[in-house]
Amino acid sequence: MSHLIETIKEIFYYLRQYKARTFMTLFGIVWGTVSIVVLLAFGAGVQRSLSKSMHGMGERIAILWPGRTSMPWMGFNRDRYIHLVEEDAELLRREVREIRSISPEYGKWNAPLRYGEQVNKPNIAGIYPEYAEMRNIQVQPGGRWINDLDMQERRRVIFLGDGLAKYLFGQESNPVGQYLYVADSPFLVIGVLAHKLQNSSYSSRDEDRAFIPAATFQSLFGHRYIENIVYQIRGPLDSQQAQQRVYEVLGKKKGFDPTDKQALGIWDTTEMDKFVYYFSLGFTLFMGLIGVMTLTVGGIGLANIMYVVVQERTAEIGVRRSIGARRSHILSQFLIEACIIVTVGALVGFVLAALIIKGIAALPYEEFVGDPVIDLRVALITVLILGLVGMVAGFFPARKASRLSVIECLRH
Repeated sequence: MSHLIETIKEIFYYLRQYKARTFMTLFGIVWGTVSIVVLLAFGAGVQRSLSKSMHGMGERIAILWPGRTSMPWMGFNRDRYIHLVEEDAELLRREVREIRSISPEYGKWNAPLRYGEQVNKPNIAGIYPEYAEMRNIQVQPGGRWINDLDMQERRRVIFLGDGLAKYLFGQESNPVGQYLYVADSPFLVIGVLAHKLQNSSYSSRDEDRAFIPAATFQSLFGHRYIENIVYQIRGPLDSQQAQQRVYEVLGKKKGFDPTDKQALGIWDTTEMDKFVYYFSLGFTLFMGLIGVMTLTVGGIGLANIMYVVVQERTAEIGVRRSIGARRSHILSQFLIEACIIVTVGALVGFVLAALIIKGIAALPYEEFVGDPVIDLRVALITVLILGLVGMVAGFFPARKASRLSVIECLRH
């Protein structure tokens, strides 16, 4: 242990003796560390942002639309329109065990919403209470979502997207508890959507929509058919089986071939999960590769400096070997010196990278590319690469030093 302490003291003595050279060597390691940490942090931030934006639609959900048959079946001709009704959602709930939650969705576009002088014609959806959980709809403080009692009593209550509420009521007014008119019918505003990231939608973004109970919608507008059905599967591996069962169950009821994919349209968002995963993986690998290349340049600089150090201390190595120092002692000394340089450079680089990331995170662009974040994965990958660079950069000069001939060293 005392031998190791003396070796480290000696190494720091040499580093202080050659301050300019030490600084240039450290700069390469620091710059490489900052590059790889920041780039990997950006990759992790983009992955999280994509996942968060995608799940603004909902997690493990599918949207089912009626379609048009493309083949004859059991005496029925092709090109028949398939219509969906509320009862179809309940049928799927009973028959398809892979479905965890389900809600029919009515839709109306041309009914005006009016509050005072402000008028808008958004997409008004009639849904079940469980729709909110499936679609990741959160409520701003002071409000609530549609509940079972609203459905049972056909209450004229309405839930507004935050963008729509801002348009109708302005920024400072609290819409909850206020009345607005849907066509000529007064509706009580019970809640406003908490703002969320949403990079996709199937009719319009939730921030621009209005939601009322399905029972109220049907009694107010008298629609017989629903626009679509939203359902959530129990697990990510249930997607294909759920789709197959949906075609089988509705095909039996509506009279179409279960293999006819034109009869129903299904948008399965679990496919987006796969896309986000592979895109994020490729993006992170690309960013990491750039960082590794930058850090490798710093490692090459460290190796060159170590070769120069070996050359300058050839006579010293010869003296050490002549008084009994083993090759392993010489090898370990130069390896430890390289590791100390890498460690100090890495610590400084981590601190600078953390400051840079904190500054970048304060900029208002999180909705588009996410906030860079140093997570455990980024830290582990960086430490592994730094360790590898340090070992490789220090090993070959150290091996050369340990294999020098004692006589040639003393002659030098």
